[in-house]
Order: sequence, then structure tokens, then C-alpha cells
Amino acid sequence: MIDDLELLRSVQDKKTDKELYDYQKGAIEQIFEKFKTAPEDYHLLYQLPTGGGKTVIFSEIVRQYLKIHKKKVLVMTHRIELCRQTSEMLTSFGVVNKVVNSTANLSDQNEYSCFVAMVETLNNRLNDDKLDISDVGLVIIDEAHYNSFTKLFKFFESSFILGVTATPLSSNRNLPMKDNYDELIVGESIRSLIDNEFLAEIEMIHYNLGLTSLEIGPHGDYTVKSSDDLYSGTGMLDKLISAYLSHAKGSKTLIFNNGINTSIQVYYHLRAAGLPIKHLDNTATKSQRKEILEWFRTTPDAILTSVSILTTGFDEPTIDTIILNRATRSLTLYFQMIGRGSRILNNKSSFKVIDLGNNYQRFGSWDAPIDWQSIFRYPDYYLDRLLSDEELESYFEYEMEPEVREKFQNSDSIHFNMKDAYEKAQKAGESTKVILERSIEQHSKICIENSEDVYDALNLVKLLDEEIDDRIDKYCKCISKSTHNFRSWLRDDYKQKLRNYLRQNFDEIFEEIHGYPPEE
Repeated sequence: MIDDLELLRSVQDKKTDKELYDYQKGAIEQIFEKFKTAPEDYHLLYQLPTGGGKTVIFSEIVRQYLKIHKKKVLVMTHRIELCRQTSEMLTSFGVVNKVVNSTANLSDQNEYSCFVAMVETLNNRLNDDKLDISDVGLVIIDEAHYNSFTKLFKFFESSFILGVTATPLSSNRNLPMKDNYDELIVGESIRSLIDNEFLAEIEMIHYNLGLTSLEIGPHGDYTVKSSDDLYSGTGMLDKLISAYLSHAKGSKTLIFNNGINTSIQVYYHLRAAGLPIKHLDNTATKSQRKEILEWFRTTPDAILTSVSILTTGFDEPTIDTIILNRATRSLTLYFQMIGRGSRILNNKSSFKVIDLGNNYQRFGSWDAPIDWQSIFRYPDYYLDRLLSDEELESYFEYEMEPEVREKFQNSDSIHFNMKDAYEKAQKAGESTKVILERSIEQHSKICIENSEDVYDALNLVKLLDEEIDDRIDKYCKCISKSTHNFRSWLRDDYKQKLRNYLRQNFDEIFEEIHGYPPEE
């Protein structure tokens, strides 16, 4: 059996081949200062963006800790992939470690000063009294925002706990991180990491989408069923393929969905278009997963459509484009998904994100400044300020597809602010029907501006279906009438009145616009 002191000396003498960056060294110094000044049972949280090297930092912390302290270290993860990756990283830092999984033989546990375990396996081993943790001085928790770890804190009441996360916001609103950690240290910002060429520059393409059919579940995020119902529909599938062809064609693309059915539909829809795509979810076997990920790694224009499992523990720097084919109310998930594309390479300094879930509008830009200290201290205040989908969409202006907008190139603007028109009518004491009349007049004007005769104008009306739907939806919200039958009738009535208005007034409006009458 190896003597503990001998083991510690071997760790101390081992030189790591990992070169730490200045910001990583600074973080380690801050954390070791807490080891010196804080109580032995202190709970410290450290935040660093995805791609900033959290595993590198805490691996070096373990190496140095074992040199200084005659105590052991335990590293906890929440996924088996992270468990393996963490063990490999620790080994590369010269830290002899043992993975505590469901099949591990713990008869030799005294030979190790560092253990790596998945939370559920560790919980079982501790409850069965199979692992001796009496000499564990430091517990490191990777992806600390997950709440599965907190049930294990009772076993480590005398240990220093260091949680690391990219997003210090609990996955469960009822279990805020401030209740489990005494202090937060905020690391380098995403913008700083980009400017110093540690992360790739982001190009965000986002759409304004109607997502009010989505339902929020008991955990605060959108339900899989309501997401599947929306995103498996032809309209959203067509929107996805249009967005891909417009902004990402030929690039290595990872698509995130909120349901297996959606991902399967995406797979068939894009495959039918002749695109190189595979689907991956948590029902895949280990060999299937390995084969699919190897194909994705080695195929330059590969598209991989997935569900949840690639948000953590997956590192593929060659990804060019991330498509958020889902909405989320989880800030953590938003950052995790985008972070999968942020790795930098010699021939890659930027990546694209195509947002099909109004996530950009909900959370802001991925690289924007964010006050993590405030979110850590007052999570409810932050969460309560997230806009509902109806509130969010009330600020949207309809964005006409580029190929349709080209047909209205003679018009400087095609927008009509329904909410503003409603408020003005209310102040003037006018009937709400005048709002639709003014909208019809404006639609007529842009059709005539881009037509030579009334037949051209009537053909342009056919291109306005989505724009008309958007205006009708906003009008119905203003007057608080939202039944499907009412909206459907109103749309049909609007289109009929628009066509009649054009036929009756084309010549007059044409001459008013151009200064001469239309040709006979």
C-alpha cells in the first residue's frame, strides 16, 4: 500500500505540461487566498464562461492543494462523460485519481488522494458507507448550478466546498445558490475572452417568432409537449430549413431541440432536402453515439440535430453554426448551447448562432456584460423580470422575408405600428375599426408604390399573408379578443377589404404617388 506522504510527494514532483493563462493563474490565486483566510467548511462558488477552462483551473487547484494540505480531494460531476474527462484532465496534471463509478472496486481507496465521482453513484456509495471521506478536505463540484449536488452536502460538513459554473443561477428556483454558497468569485467575461482570442467571435441571427402556444412546466421552462407541437409543425420546419440555407449552408452545424420528436422531424425534413444530417438523443447506445459523433467530427458540412445531451461534456471545436431550434427560459441552458460553438481554432475565429426561439430577445446577447453578483444574490429579482412571450412579442416588428421585401423595394418602410395606432385611436375617442382601415390604406399604398397597374397590386397582396396575420394578431391583443374563430374571420375580412380598396382607389393613389395617372 502506498504511503500517503509518498503519494503527495509524487504529485508535488510531477510537472504539468499544461500552460495556464494569466486570468487562470489569477483565479487560482484568489481561490487559494480563500483556502487560507476562510473557515475550513467555507462554501465558495467560482464563475467562468464555457470555454474559459474551468476544468484546467480546478485541476491545477487540486495539484497544488495536495502539495500543501495533508487531506484528500473529491471532485463531483453530474454526467458520466464529465467524470471521465475530469479524471483524464487531473491525470494530465499529475494528480493520481480514482473514478468512483458503479463498478469501481474501492478496496484500494487508501492508495488515492483524489476521487472523481458522479453525484448519484457517490450518493449510493456514501449511503452504503463504502467510501471513506473522513479525510476529504476539499470538495470540488463541477457544473455547480445543478441541484442534484446539494443532497450530498450533509456528508461534507467539515470540508471546504468549491463549486464551479459558467452560470451561477440555480436550475431550481426554489433552491437558490446563495443558500448553499457563502460567496461568489466572478471570473473573466465572455467579451474579454473573445477580445483576447480565447473564445470565438459570435454572429447572432435571430428571428421574431410567435411562440405564445408554448406552455411553461412546473420547473419553469417550456414543456417538451408544447415545444414538440410547435416545432414539429411544417411552418417551423420550413423556417428552420430556410434559415439554414440562408445563413449556414455548407457549415458544420449543431441543432438543439426541446423534444425527441422535433429532432426526428428535423432529421427527416433536412434529409429530404438532400442535406447531410444525423440525429442523436439519449436513447442511442454508446457505440451509436460514438459513431455519430465521429461522423460529425470528420465531416466538414455535417449537421447534427440533438436533444439536450450535448449541452455539457461535449467539446467539438470545429462547429461553425449553432441553431437554437427551441425556446428556453433557462439562462444557463442559453449559455450552454451557444458555448458549444465558441471554441477557437487556428482556422476558426468566429461562429454563427441562428436563434429560432426568441432567446436573444429574452436574455440579450451572449457576449453582453452580465451582473453575476446581482443574479447570485437576488435570483428571484432577475427571474421575475423575464418577459412573458406575449410581452416579448408585443415589441416585435414584423420582419418580411428578404425575397418578399425585394418585391416592395420602392417602399422605404412597410411597417405599421398596430399598438401605437390603437393607443392614438383610444385617445381620440375613435372606434377601433378605424385602426384596421388605416392599416388597409397603408398596405394599399405600399402595393401601389411597387405596381404598374391594379393587377400587379392585387398580386402583391398575395405576398402579404404573413404580414397581415401579424397585424391581425397584434390588433386582437389590443382589443383583448383572442378566439381562433374571431381571428380567422378578421383575417379573411381584412384581405377582402384590402382587395376592394385597391380596385376602387388604385388610379387615385397611383397618381398621388407618382404625379401622373397609370397607363391605360
